[in-house]
Amino acid sequence: MDVSIIIVNWNTKELLRGCLTSVYEQTVDLDFGVIVVDNASTDGSAEMVRNDFPQAMLIQNTKNCGFAAANNQAIAVAKGRYILLLNSDTVILDRAIEKTISFANENPKAGAIGCRVINPDGTLQETCFMFPSILNMLLSSTYLYKIFPKNKFFGREQMTWWDRNDVREVDVITGCFILVRREAIEQVGILDERFFMYCEETDWCYRLKKKEWKVMFAPVGQIIHYGGRSTRQRRAEMILQLRGSILLFIKKHKGFLSQVITRLLTALFFFLRVPYWITVGIIRRGKRSESIRTAATYWVGGIHCLVNWKKLLINKVEI
Repeated sequence: MDVSIIIVNWNTKELLRGCLTSVYEQTVDLDFGVIVVDNASTDGSAEMVRNDFPQAMLIQNTKNCGFAAANNQAIAVAKGRYILLLNSDTVILDRAIEKTISFANENPKAGAIGCRVINPDGTLQETCFMFPSILNMLLSSTYLYKIFPKNKFFGREQMTWWDRNDVREVDVITGCFILVRREAIEQVGILDERFFMYCEETDWCYRLKKKEWKVMFAPVGQIIHYGGRSTRQRRAEMILQLRGSILLFIKKHKGFLSQVITRLLTALFFFLRVPYWITVGIIRRGKRSESIRTAATYWVGGIHCLVNWKKLLINKVEI
């Protein structure tokens, strides 16, 4: 089999239907299999897959075990030469999977490959970035990359200056569409399940590069990514989880001094956003409750960074 396409789902039934439809319509000249892992959805997602896409393998979990763990369940039974992790809120365009596989076949040193990703309105979605570092986290905390998006220094973490129209080697490919060579997985291992959500692909790409595999962006194919349709159902928790996952990555791969500094920078990130959201709540009455809740979430996040950063994480981890 050329590729096993793995889709993890949590309560995105209609988006999942559109994703699966696009996969089968736009993938013609490949021997492929689809594995859907449903993380205990309550919206009928699993039943829809079972009834409308019987050719797909369905793994139905009794609890939400997280993105990394769910993907690992599917990797364990996947048969493809390549493994494609694909978000349920994506739409495949113009045979993007076939084109990315062709690129992978022509680049045997590429351990992981991502394609070009656009928003539903056709604008570019920035889906590859640099590894977390003290400098990158400082720039992210202060929002300088938003003020100077075309500046290669201030926009370095997310490469906001780059139009994603050329092939190049990058640090991280976002997990909404990441094609990984089976040989590379056998060498570096599966996803680290301590990352419940976010940064699991960052950790994976870091381990791939440590073993001298290339992580490549190749705009040979293109997909639509709606973005955040599962995570917005638990928005406050996800705000904290994202930053907690970054700190988990730092603790796993960097030294003690880096851990201390990045905790302080993450606290700065949270605290700087508190007055902004309070101001939004004052000015926009219709958004007052939501804005105050968001401000409170950022405040709590800052306190957790200073006292016990692991409280940012949904799952309890030992590292």
